[in-house]
Amino acid sequence: METLMQVLPIIIYFLLIIMIIVGIILGIKLIITIENVNNLVNDVKKKFDKVSPVFDVVGIVSDKMTSVFSTFASSVEGVVSKLFAKRNRREMESEEDE
Repeated sequence: METLMQVLPIIIYFLLIIMIIVGIILGIKLIITIENVNNLVNDVKKKFDKVSPVFDVVGIVSDKMTSVFSTFASSVEGVVSKLFAKRNRREMESEEDE
């Protein structure tokens, strides 16, 4: 029993030292991984900043096309409604004449 009391703390200390070493190794690998991810994010950000003006141009063109087509559609709608209004007036006048 006495030998167990002497050997057990040595085994526990040895295991704690191994756990500390493994923790340090994992921490170093984690730092390296975070640096690699940070570099990757920075590269993606640089590439996106280069392509960003293209998206701005696409957005502007899309807005302009939307306004042009909206104006065109409202013009066509006005012409069609005027035609139907004239047709309805003619029908009402012909009904009143009868």
